[in-house]
Amino acid sequence: MRLVFEVLPVLVFLDSNVLLLLGSCLKDTRGVDCDNGIYRKKNLDAVPDYKKEILVLISNNQESMEALAAVRELQLPDALIAAGFVRNKIWDSVFATDTPLADTDVIYFCQHDVSEERDKLLEQRLGKLLPGVCWSVKNQARMHVRNGDRPYISSADAMSFWPEKQTALGIRLEPDGKLHLEHCFALSLQFNLRIDHNEAGSVVVFRERVQSKGWLERWPELIPVENS
Repeated sequence: MRLVFEVLPVLVFLDSNVLLLLGSCLKDTRGVDCDNGIYRKKNLDAVPDYKKEILVLISNNQESMEALAAVRELQLPDALIAAGFVRNKIWDSVFATDTPLADTDVIYFCQHDVSEERDKLLEQRLGKLLPGVCWSVKNQARMHVRNGDRPYISSADAMSFWPEKQTALGIRLEPDGKLHLEHCFALSLQFNLRIDHNEAGSVVVFRERVQSKGWLERWPELIPVENS
């Protein structure tokens, strides 16, 4: 098997498993990993750990962790920061961009008080805990009425009806400091360079959101995919 390399400045040893070099900058065009000057062939058949990648993206972002800590203070049942809070971080990583978040969507599930007034008060409390963030709080125990769906049974169940598969995920900070990720579809979809229509929702709504949200302006390489 022939290997193609770009080498600068000196290659001193080569066998089928290890490339040892003096100087800097060796590139195996099939991909290599570097460890202390030893370049090893990548396992091209390795299965990516998408969950780990997402958790690292969030945990390494100070603003994200501050928002998650603020929501944890409210001790809401089945609470998640969802939608663009996670999805946009992934797309920014995939496309090497840095886009501002229009709002921070907090969802939770509580059947004891489904009033909009409660959600507004929660937004105010979050605004005091972490000013400067555009908070949006929605109790999913009532949102089925607005969306025309059957009653939801949890926050994750509510997300499963959202128009885009890539939007249907959320995250929370647990009391022990660990991050918990909820998702309704395969996490590999988050990295597939597409916006996939969720068959549970209207394709018309999907088209309207793709247009109104400006996703294709911010991430021009995204491909909308409709499913009937």
